[in-house]
Formats: sequence, structure tokens, C-alpha cells
Amino acid sequence: MWCWIFLIVRLSLQNIPKQDFLFKTSTLLFFSVLIVILDQLSKYLCDTYLSYGQAQRVFPGFDLLLVYNSGAAFSFLSDAGGWQRWFFTVLSFAISCLILVWLIKIPRREKLLALALCLILGGAVGNLIDRLLHGYVVDFISLYFQQYRFATFNIADSAISIGALLIGLEVIAGKVESKTNSGTHAE
Repeated sequence: MWCWIFLIVRLSLQNIPKQDFLFKTSTLLFFSVLIVILDQLSKYLCDTYLSYGQAQRVFPGFDLLLVYNSGAAFSFLSDAGGWQRWFFTVLSFAISCLILVWLIKIPRREKLLALALCLILGGAVGNLIDRLLHGYVVDFISLYFQQYRFATFNIADSAISIGALLIGLEVIAGKVESKTNSGTHAE
């Protein structure tokens, strides 16, 4: 697997323009690796010190609750019979490779998009490691209001969600900017 990632990175680095330090490919990849490390460390600690399915209150509205998710987001396909492990593993690997290439080739002016891709890449790899090692993703962050509980998630899921939100903001900002620019040319 690492050979393929190295090959993709090597091929993608050809003809890359010079970048700002904070948005250099190596810095962006370091940020993604940091997310993976924090995600895996938090999952290890929760898996070691929490009892499965028993909520530990941190403060009202926030529990640590160890659960194993063999499906996708919101436990989608978690009871599908086992084939989903390999499906989501291959899908996560393919998407991670595509994001890696995109991140390497992204123009330096696309800073918000670069940050979003780092977050998504780190989260995808964090959950990919879980699927490869365990066959499921370790989730432990549980938010609730009164008796209503939101889906349990982890740091990787949070990184993916924040990255997706940033991409959405980038798209909205791009549409607003293009409308503004097209309005000034019409005058």
C-alpha cells in the first residue's frame, strides 16, 4: 500500500509551482499525518480505558461512549454481513489517493481548499487504519440533548466533516466572487 502512495506522490510532484511555507505540500501532509496520529491515539486510549457501550459523562451534552462501527457514516450498512468492511476499505484507500494527488497539485492560491483536503485526507486515513486493523471504526464522541443522542463519532469523522464544510464554504465563496467579478465587467 505504501509503495503505491509513494509512487503517486512521486509522479504528482513533477512540475509543481513553488508554494508558501504554510501551504507547501510537505507541511500540508504533515498536518494530515498529525490528524491521523491524534485520531489513532484517542481511539487507542478510549478502547483501552472505556467499557464498550457504557457512557462516561464529561459534562452535560457530551459523553465518551465506546462503540464499534462496521458501516459508514451513521452506521450505514453496519449490519450488511461483512462485505462492507472491504468495500469501505478499498473506497477509503482510493479516495485517499485521489485527495493526495489533488492536494499535491493544488494551486497555492487555493488555501482554504488545501486545508479542507488535509482534514479530509487525515480523517479518511485514520478511519482506513481502523478498518484494516479491526474491521470496524472505533467511535467514542457522543453528543446529546436531553434524551436525543447524535451519532457517535471520532476525531477522524470530525476532520472529514470540517473539511467538507470548508469545501462547501469555498464553493459558496467562489460563486459569490464570480458573480461579483461578472457584475463589474458588465458595467
